[in-house]
Parts: sequence; structure tokens; C-alpha cells
Amino acid sequence: MDDPMLLARIQFAANISFHILFPSITIALGWLLLYFKLRYVGSRDMKWMDAYRFWTKVFALSFALGVVTGITMSFQFGTNWPGFMHKVGNVAGPLLAYEVLTAFFLEAVFLGIMLFGFRRVPGWVHTLATFLVAFGTTLSAFWIIALNSWMQTPQGYEIRDGVIHAADWWAIVFNPSMPYRLTHMLLASGLTASFLVAGLSAYRWLRGDKAPSVLAALGTGIRTAAILIPLQILAGDQHGLNTLEHQPAKIAAMEANWETRANVPLVLFAWPDEKARTNHFEIAIPDAASLILTHDPDGVVPGLNDFEGNHPPVAPLFFGFRIMVGIGVLMLLISWWGTLVLWRRRTPGKWLARSLLLMTYSGWAATLAGWYVTEIGRQPWLVTGILRTADAAGAVPAPMILTTLIMYLMIYVILFGAFISVLFYLARKGAEPTGDPKEGAIQTTLGSTAEAA
Repeated sequence: MDDPMLLARIQFAANISFHILFPSITIALGWLLLYFKLRYVGSRDMKWMDAYRFWTKVFALSFALGVVTGITMSFQFGTNWPGFMHKVGNVAGPLLAYEVLTAFFLEAVFLGIMLFGFRRVPGWVHTLATFLVAFGTTLSAFWIIALNSWMQTPQGYEIRDGVIHAADWWAIVFNPSMPYRLTHMLLASGLTASFLVAGLSAYRWLRGDKAPSVLAALGTGIRTAAILIPLQILAGDQHGLNTLEHQPAKIAAMEANWETRANVPLVLFAWPDEKARTNHFEIAIPDAASLILTHDPDGVVPGLNDFEGNHPPVAPLFFGFRIMVGIGVLMLLISWWGTLVLWRRRTPGKWLARSLLLMTYSGWAATLAGWYVTEIGRQPWLVTGILRTADAAGAVPAPMILTTLIMYLMIYVILFGAFISVLFYLARKGAEPTGDPKEGAIQTTLGSTAEAA
């Protein structure tokens, strides 16, 4: 591999793929923690505090890894992609700074109170700290999605001497795709956290841990997923309509549709062949793609041949989109099945518990597949219509990038294995025995996590 731009793209993709795993947990898990805390405050039932204590450990571990992996990405703007900050830094820089100043500091300041402040500060202060941490994670997502969406559908800028300058910050932040992407990402995080909570709780249940807090967390995860997945389907539909309007080449690649025409079939499976400009082994439903994308079976869907030489690679988008949708269908079926089982029996049973265990990290898989569709679908542009990826790459030699890429991958494999191991260690250990809350409820959180690591 002697192409420095390709290696730089792979390196950034590896970094962001590993990083996004942890915000996809913490964004929604913070709100689930607030729910557990409010249920405890309202009922004084210790099962909710036990659930809060256990999942605070998972939140703290995920937050720490999210911070560490996020830092490495910022360095690559200056090393591998200097053209990005040179061209659009006047927009990207402030948005990244807003994320740090308004979100990260908010999370970092109040995280300590959330972890160690139970019974050391007034109850309302501890609950407020939990709320502010959850709000901070969502605010962080807001700014990052605002920047990413602007790169997809840029507005509110002007060009002076070849450099982008902000002309209208409102238009920049609330660009045409931003509301759809933010909604889609927040719901994706909700589903990721819900299935993580349900899956690890099912693991504890299968190992014989029948504590009330386990069933409470498991039920919360299933019911939350059952509510969110229909909302995600609706949001995905609206996001698709927006993408069709602003990024038609991406839609054409996602559907492997080569000719602009009406009555386009929905391709369930195929092997896209970019050289031959056709699909092999195609299995399709007549008119369904037009119906889904335009809400009209006779609707016209753009074809890739209209963008020849200026469209994203087809196979990654085609398969990535179907992986995301397929996992979403599984989420719908299992969450609704689980909700029905718990409504009838109050306990999950072995088959449901095993299914939930298998789905523990399904949110990660769906999020990564969707993220690849979003990011690869922007190619060959780094900022659509403004900056091509090739024009932003730096002059770092390929061997140097390859060396650091290998180092990153080795570290990430170790960290990923350690993270998964710690999660299941914590699940096997369970929550500390419930006693007098005054005797150190939350204070052991980081200590137990450090011991596991």
C-alpha cells in the first residue's frame, strides 16, 4: 500500500470508527441513568439505585475511552489533512471549539459529582449533576453533527481568496441535513444503549443474578428500544427524502440504481459491478424503491450514470445500508417480542434472554454501517461542492502513515478487547450489595472499574 491518501483515509476511518463506539453509548446512557435516578427519587426503591450504580460504571468507562480516542482524531487534521483546516477551518474550528467549551467541560465538571457525590451533596444536586452530564453528551453530539452535516450540505459561507469564511452561522449550524442527521444519530444512540443495557442484563439473568435491579434494567432497555425503533424508521425515511434532495448521487449508490427512471425496484440483494455499470444476481421488489424514496411508485429516482466519475463507490454504500436496515428490523422484532413477553410473564425466559445477549452490540454494528454510508457517500468530496478529498491530503509519506496506522490498530484491538472484557466482568460481578445508602453507594464506582481493568 503506497498510496498516502488512501492510507490517510483508512487511518482516519479506523480512528473515527473506534471513537464513535463510545459516544454512541454515553449520549443515551446518560439519559437512562437520569431515568434510574428519578425512579429512585420518586419511589425510594433500591433496585433503581442499584441499576444506577451498576450502569454508572459502564458510563464512566465509556466516557473515558471516548475522550481518549477523540483526541487522536484532532491531530490528524494537522498531519494527514492540512488542506481541510486551511480551506474550511474558519467554519470547522469554531464548531469544534463550541463542542469543547459548551459540552465537554459541562460533562467533565459534573461527572465527578455524579460519580462520587451521592450522599456527599444534597440529593437534588446529585440529580441535577446527572441531568447536566446527560445534557452535555447530547450537546456534544449537536455540535459534532452540525459540523458533519455542514460538510455534507454546506450553506451560510462565502469564499474569499479561495478560503471559506462564515457568512451566516445560523445557516451553517442548521444546514439542510442537520436536523435529520441529529435526530437519526440521537435515536441510534438510544438504541445502542438500550440493547447494551438489555443484553448485559440478560447475561446477568442467565448467570443466575435475579436481583430486582437486573430485571428493572432489562425491562427499561427492551421497552426503550421498542419505543425508539419505530421513531428511527420514521426519522430514517425523512432523512432519506432529504438526502435524495441534496445528495442524489449518494441515494443512487445506496440503491445501486444505474439509470435515472421511474418505477425503480427495491434491490434486496445484488452484486454491484461498477465497471460494467450493472448489478449481478439481483433480487428486487418492483417499484418499491420509488415508493420508499419518493412516496410514489411512479416516482423518479436518480441513476449513477448521471454522475459517472463523480459519485461514491457503490458496493460499500449498497451493502452498508442493507446491514443497517437489516439490524434495524431485528431490533424491531426482538424489542416488541421482549415487551410482549415481559408484559405477560414479568421475566424474560431463556430464549428472550439469549436473543438479547446476542443483540448486546447490535447498536454498534448498525451505527458503524450507517456511519460508513454517510461518510463514504460524500466521496469524492470532503466538503460537498467545496473541497475534494484529494485536495485536502497532506504530504506525509505513505510508509509513515502505514506505520502509525498499524500502531493505532494494535492499540485499538487491545483497548477494544479490554473494554468488552471489563463489561462482562462487571456483569458477572453485578452491583454491590444494597445496604444503607449512606455507606458509600456511588463512591466505589471508579474503584471497581479500575480493579476490573
